[in-house]
Amino acid sequence: MAEIKAEPFPFPVKHDRLALIVIDMQRDFAEPGGFGASLGNDVSRITRIVPDVKRLIQGFRDAGLPVIHTMECHKPDLSDLPPAKRNRGNPALRIGDEGPMGRILITGEPGTEILPELAPLKSEIVIEKPGKGAFYATELCDVLQQKGIKQLVFAGVTTEVCVQTTMREANDRGYECLLAEEATESYFPEFKAAAIAMIRAQGAIVGWTAHVDDILESIAYA
Repeated sequence: MAEIKAEPFPFPVKHDRLALIVIDMQRDFAEPGGFGASLGNDVSRITRIVPDVKRLIQGFRDAGLPVIHTMECHKPDLSDLPPAKRNRGNPALRIGDEGPMGRILITGEPGTEILPELAPLKSEIVIEKPGKGAFYATELCDVLQQKGIKQLVFAGVTTEVCVQTTMREANDRGYECLLAEEATESYFPEFKAAAIAMIRAQGAIVGWTAHVDDILESIAYA
């Protein structure tokens, strides 16, 4: 059986059932003037992982394996945005407000776009999600079933919120999940470390974690 070197033990990979999900690598979370910065976060932590995310994406493309991108965004009329979400915290800009890159986290606005270095190919699926998890109120489950996917590699941001939420949703649906450690990030390093520990605790209770190089080495021989 093929394996990827991983924690807490090797990931038993099935290359014909494997896909990459890149979570929310959007301008609003990674660039100055976006939503992440309006919350007072250091967005340079997010841009730091772009090279590793890029080579992970390219490795999956070169291997002919599916790459799926997600974007957190809402309808222009905010009908899919609960007031409890919009009013949470004390950001300088709230979801739907006009910012330097257009309306914050609204479908079709410049700031909502995926970073140009990681732009999806026209043939790749982009899931627009109104929540933290990528399964909630989206077509992701149908997409994975249609493609016969049973295993998911995760990259993107933030580790402890949208990435971990989606991994937990996937785990509950029977998917085997692997997090690419260098290709995910948080605005808070201690939160990333805690999320990684929680994911692989108790014998991979949520999933496995692995280094990008070890994932790429495995899929190169898919």
